[in-house]
Amino acid sequence: MAKSLPSISCVFGTDSINEEDVEPKFKYQRLANDLKNMLNADVISCSAVHLKFLIFGTFRGRVYIFDHQGNSVYSNLSISERHTHQVAVNNINVDHKGEYVATCSDDGKVNITGLFSCENNHSLNFGKCIKVVSMDPESKAHIKRFVVGDDKLILYERNLLKKLKPCELCSVEGSVLSICWHGNFIAWASHIGVRVYDLNERCSLGLIKWEVPSQERLENFRCHLRWSNNNTLLIGWVDTIRVCVIRKRNSIEASTGNLPVNIVDPISTFQTTFYVCGLAPLSEKQLVVLGYRKEKCSSFKALRPVLCVIEYKMNNSEEICTDSLTLRGFEEYTVNDYSLGGLIEEKRFFIVAPKDIVVASLIETDDRIEWLVKHSKFEEAMELIAANGSNVTVLSVAKLYINHLLALKKYDDAAKLCLRMLGNDKVLWEEEVFKFVKCQQLRSVSAYLPTSNECKLDPHVYEMVLYEFLKFDVFGFLNIIKEWPSHLYDGLAVINAIHDNFRKQHANQLLESLALLYSYQGDFESALRMYLKLQNKDVFQLIRRYELYDVISKLIIPLIQLDRKCSFEILLDKNKIKTEIVVNQLEHNQEYLYWYLDSLLKKDPNNGFQKKLVFLYANFDRKKLLPFLVRSKDYDIQEALVICKQENFYPEMVYLLGRMGGVEAAEALNIIIHSRHRNGHRVLQGA
Repeated sequence: MAKSLPSISCVFGTDSINEEDVEPKFKYQRLANDLKNMLNADVISCSAVHLKFLIFGTFRGRVYIFDHQGNSVYSNLSISERHTHQVAVNNINVDHKGEYVATCSDDGKVNITGLFSCENNHSLNFGKCIKVVSMDPESKAHIKRFVVGDDKLILYERNLLKKLKPCELCSVEGSVLSICWHGNFIAWASHIGVRVYDLNERCSLGLIKWEVPSQERLENFRCHLRWSNNNTLLIGWVDTIRVCVIRKRNSIEASTGNLPVNIVDPISTFQTTFYVCGLAPLSEKQLVVLGYRKEKCSSFKALRPVLCVIEYKMNNSEEICTDSLTLRGFEEYTVNDYSLGGLIEEKRFFIVAPKDIVVASLIETDDRIEWLVKHSKFEEAMELIAANGSNVTVLSVAKLYINHLLALKKYDDAAKLCLRMLGNDKVLWEEEVFKFVKCQQLRSVSAYLPTSNECKLDPHVYEMVLYEFLKFDVFGFLNIIKEWPSHLYDGLAVINAIHDNFRKQHANQLLESLALLYSYQGDFESALRMYLKLQNKDVFQLIRRYELYDVISKLIIPLIQLDRKCSFEILLDKNKIKTEIVVNQLEHNQEYLYWYLDSLLKKDPNNGFQKKLVFLYANFDRKKLLPFLVRSKDYDIQEALVICKQENFYPEMVYLLGRMGGVEAAEALNIIIHSRHRNGHRVLQGA
């Protein structure tokens, strides 16, 4: 297995204004295993990346093949010395199927080697330095074509006698520096620019001249060519990148002379801040570019190379992200020591240095989620999981998000997130609620706790919330007692908690809470007492709702004290409470008894308590006494006369004596005669 780098942050840094806020495009892994042994003994001079394997040429002229994890792959290269070169390997190329490898060197040799078959092997000696070689990527099994570049571009292919036949395609300005073959097009670079050769037309499609760098020679920089599709060529050379499209000439262009059918059309050209060491397509308008910094450090040594994602348009570009790479020995390397190979379909890129190989893989969903969570971008992480799926669940990220919000003291946000993510899962709710217990913020989550029968938590949870409210927010405690169904918690336990924590400054709220809790428990007498202590008129609503007419028999006086009108609406209804019970309770408060019996007389003139009204009218409302004595027959005249005599109520006495007749009538006349000088009119009225 490949050995992971210690971490992206310590080995690879992101060049940006605030690197903590920039999501990385790649994750990096350094190749080791058998490859490590090769690097300890030799130095890489060139490389080729294939879908099946990696091939490296070295300064000692050897060629090695490894899998993508750095493990040696058995092939003909492993068992034969004759496929090596005498000096450093300059270039390696592999056919599309991964069956044959072409290599060249300054020893003048070009080798075509079958990895698992020797049928079409070739070894050519040119007697001069050969810098580049490229095989036909789509050759049939029995026909192997390849091109060699020196001072000419030469195509080699087998004739009918199965012998290699050279064919000069182009003469070259200087020498061939780089070749890239795709389909019928061969792109190649010389000392002055880049050309594309059309094998079907057997002609060059023209020259793309390249600007010579100041104080430098163009040929001192490796030209990097790559086909991103059948007709799009990417060129990276010195500090310029050009994107070219091969297209057919239109009718106007074709009419101007004897020109090839196809034309090379540059569609985008832009400069980079570094020298280009390799490039590959990432998406339709994005490139991955390996760069070598132009500036040097204070000791005049090279800076770290960079891997950059560039988005391009017509003739401008934007760096999406740039990672600085700490490759072994980077301080001593030059621009031509690096190369970039890629598995485009897999979005994996191999950064090759003389003593190090690092794989840059496009960040996958799980990697992105890990980074987003690490940088507290939880919402983005959850959206990413929802959109793309992942081995990481939205819920697991949500739990971390809740922890994060609680740590930031954003308690309400954390509570809302619980509501959003936990649904009706009882176990999850009980697990997350205890996080709020630790920071004494159950109040924040109280409004979002599930309270329906679909998801009812353990009563202990609701009780903890109530206790916290009772301790820190009595007003909130009362509100939640009103809002929550009473079956969620142990009401008696909460009642006891109120009594244990009763505070006079919050007496009203606590008494109302007790009233509600007692009513929930069915202890309506206690509930009524709490309302009466509060002087809260909701007590009458409670009495009617639960028909508590038997309960109020001992609470009649407090009820009248609270609201006489509302009390009498209940007390005067004999179907709800017996008159005898009311009268008995009011015997200790004669004024209340007077109010009650006076009201009762209007509703029921024949009630059995009229004899009490003589005394009550005499004491509380005399003007009603004489009309009552005249109208009513249900009182004791003798008792009434005694009361009137005690109070010197002469008109009432005259009336009563008159009703009695006989000797009493004479007494009435005497009272009339002797009372003329005082209140004769009233006395005569009584007569």
